[in-house]
Order: sequence, then structure tokens, then C-alpha cells
Amino acid sequence: MQHLATNTSGMTAKWIARGATLTELHVPDQRGVLADVVLGFDEIAGYASPANQYFGCTTGRYANRICGGKFSLDGKQYQLAVNNGPNHLHGGPTRGLDKVDWQAEPLDDGVRFTYTSPAGEEGFPGQLSLAVTYTLTDTNDLEIDYQATTDEPTIINLTNHTYFNLAGHGSDSILDHELWIDADRYTPTDQHAIPTGELAVVENTPFDFRHRKRIGENFAAVAKTPAGGYDHNYVLNSESDVLRKIAEVFDPTSRRVMHVLTDQPGVQFYTGNGLHGQTGKGGKTYTAQSALCLETQHFPDSPNQPDFPTTVLQPGNTYRHRCVYAFSANS
Repeated sequence: MQHLATNTSGMTAKWIARGATLTELHVPDQRGVLADVVLGFDEIAGYASPANQYFGCTTGRYANRICGGKFSLDGKQYQLAVNNGPNHLHGGPTRGLDKVDWQAEPLDDGVRFTYTSPAGEEGFPGQLSLAVTYTLTDTNDLEIDYQATTDEPTIINLTNHTYFNLAGHGSDSILDHELWIDADRYTPTDQHAIPTGELAVVENTPFDFRHRKRIGENFAAVAKTPAGGYDHNYVLNSESDVLRKIAEVFDPTSRRVMHVLTDQPGVQFYTGNGLHGQTGKGGKTYTAQSALCLETQHFPDSPNQPDFPTTVLQPGNTYRHRCVYAFSANS
């Protein structure tokens, strides 16, 4: 079953309960013409198939990578599934949050999903009670609010893994999109995409998006890395825990603009390097670099990096995370 919300300007969002997933997002361009700007599948079965690369889903319990799938908490060692080379990725291969069915509560302007992850699911400690609320506003903002509580100490890092192409899903490469990220530093990684622990400056590197530029401007340099393109965590400027604008994407063809706001310390910028020509909605083909992700979150491998912001959630505390994708069009 799909859940739908439409605002006063005709912008429409659709979701399914599997993975609390955003499946469609129809956004007006400079002429008011709507296009679905997110990758996905026509049938729910597509989201359970190998062709699905976390399209639109809620990702966790721990989004991004944990080195070797191992971490220690309160003196106890935990071993998670290894499902990305030698590492744990996005909550696990069988019961990650993207692969379970959430309870859906339709709202006038969106939908609220809830799920209780039992203690030990995918190896994580503690029973985790989760809620993800999507709201579509009349100002063309898609708001995502996360909350979670636990009955014993655990780790948590949630994000939304939507792939965007502002020209419309299935359009050509996003390398002509322009991007700004409010980050002076990023976290370099080893050959397995695990942070080295360094907070490196972006200045004079291909990772510098402090002034809006074509994503493809320096892409050849990052394409030679093990990631095959951009797939890196940016250390956001300004104070976390405060909702602020951290990124902007512009498509010169449709003139659509997407602003990203969050209260998280990091954003993972990914240029869809793993897309491999799978068939998506309407028979469209999704090739490498035909979409981008801007995933607001904590840093990869934080449980093993004591200098990174903590991702530990204690009983009695509430995990909160806000992300807003705000859309407009330049005439």
C-alpha cells in the first residue's frame, strides 16, 4: 500500500511501509511542470530485489559503515554482519531498517512510520523504538523527523537514502548539477571506505564545494579512487543540534533547486557510483552517476573513532534528527 500527500502547489510525495521508504517526489520546475525527482520502482517487489540500492529508505540501525562490523560498548564487544567487503553497512543484510515493514499512520500532510527493533536484531544491543515522520509543506519542503528510544545502551545513526536527479529520475548524469556544501573539512577514508580518523581540509582538493560548482568539475580525480566517485562524509560547519542549511543543489536544465537542512554533524555526499543500469520506474535505466544522495547523519565508523561525535544512545534519552529537503525553482 502506498501513502500519498499533495500540497497546494501540486507537489506530491508517496511512501511505502517497507523501509519507511520515499518512492516518489514530484517537484515543479521553473514553468511549474512536475517531474518525479527520486529513483525507485513501480512495484513494491522491486524494493525487495537485488536491483534496490537503498532507494529512498530509512537506513539503520547504523547508517554508513562500521569497520569489520565490530564495536565495543560498556566493555562488551559486539559483532555485526559484514555485508560490504570487510565492513558492516546500513544496518545489515536481512533485518536492516530498510528491509522491515513499518507501521504506517497516514497524516493530512504526510505519514508517520513506527517500528520496534528487538534487542539483538542484526546484532545490535537494546530494544529500539523508532518513529519517522515525513511532512510535505505548502512551501515545497519535505521534512523528515526521526525519534528513537532504547531500553539499554546502544548505538544509532539514521538517515534517508533517497537518490535525487533534479531533472527527473532516469535523466542523464548529475555531473552537470551544481552543488554547495557548508563544510571546511571531510573525513578521508582507506581503501575500504573507513575513515582514517583525520578531519582533512577541503581547500585545494576535489572535495571543496564551499562555493557552488559543477559536480563534474573535479570528478575525474575522485573517479580514480576506490569509491569510484564521491562517496564521502563532510564535517559540517556551525553547531550541530541546530537546524541549519548545509547544502544546495541546482539543475541548470530544469532550474530546480534543492536546499538541504539538518541538525546533524555530517552529510554523506554520494554520486551513485554503484548504479549499474538497473530498470526503475517507468522502464527508466539508472546508470552510474545518474543520481546523487545527500544523507544527513553522524560520521561513518563513529563507534570506533573516539574523536568523532558519539552515536551512543542511553536509556532515558531520546535520539532526535531533523532533515529538510526544500525545493524551489529559479526563473
